[in-house]
Amino acid sequence: MSENDFNFLHGRWRVANRKIADIVGRGTEWVEFETQAEARPLLGGAAIIDSVFAEDWEGMTLRQYDPAADVWRIWWASTRAPGHLDPPLEGRFTDGHGVFFGDDVVGGHAVKVRFNWTPGDEPVWEQRFSYDGGETWEPNWVMRFTRA
Repeated sequence: MSENDFNFLHGRWRVANRKIADIVGRGTEWVEFETQAEARPLLGGAAIIDSVFAEDWEGMTLRQYDPAADVWRIWWASTRAPGHLDPPLEGRFTDGHGVFFGDDVVGGHAVKVRFNWTPGDEPVWEQRFSYDGGETWEPNWVMRFTRA
């Protein structure tokens, strides 16, 4: 693992999103939509920031590598929650797959959050929530990246 783990994400992307329509209410209806994204390195490569642009919202992610702890931390913010920065997820890449965990509150419920990253020419990101302390995980958002 190193500060180069997210290099695959640098550049501009078209992103196919598949997301639960009502994550807060733990809905079951999936919606699909496209977004645009752009990612670039910062801090000599030890961090990466990206912007995601949808039709009705905008988001940003900051990822920063901590060499002392040998982990990446990931923060998310969007126009859907002005002035709010989500708690960080923490994790690493092992055998070409990134897994990151954190805790949050969604719709008034404490949840464990897991991000899965599959790098490559067409990377895939997936978000899952656990409402039972990590015993089971419910997928609620998948993003498939294609170079713009």
